[in-house]
Amino acid sequence: MYRRERHSVSDLKAHLIFVTKYRKAVLDDSGLETIHQSFRTVAKKMNFQLLEFNGETDHVHILIEYPPKLSISQIVNTLKGVSSRRYGQAGHAKPHGVSLWSPSHFAVSVGGAPLEVLKQYIQNQKSP
Repeated sequence: MYRRERHSVSDLKAHLIFVTKYRKAVLDDSGLETIHQSFRTVAKKMNFQLLEFNGETDHVHILIEYPPKLSISQIVNTLKGVSSRRYGQAGHAKPHGVSLWSPSHFAVSVGGAPLEVLKQYIQNQKSP
C-alpha cells in the first residue's frame, strides 16, 4: 500500500542494521525489548512505520517504511540516540559507558520491482 501525503505518493522501505560499539555482545532479551520500545516511540513521533524488529547480542535489524520528507540519516541518528539513552536509563550496561552503538550503520532499500525490470521499463518509454 502506498503512503499518500499532501504532495506525494510513496512506498519507501529500508532494512537497517545497527551494531553495538566494538561489536560487544551486550544485548540480552530485556535490553532488546528496551530498544524495541524506544524504536516504536521514535517511529510514532517521526511518522514512520517500524515493520519488523529483531536482534542478537551484538546487533539489531529493523525494517521501516518512511515518508520522503525524512532521510535515512535523520531516522538512524534519532533511533540510535534515543535507544542508547533509554538503554542506559533502564540500567543496562553500555560497552564503553558512553555509547551503545557503533557510529556506522547498514541501510538498504527493499521492496519494489527488481532493478533489471525497472531499467527495461524506463528504456521502453516512448520518446517524443
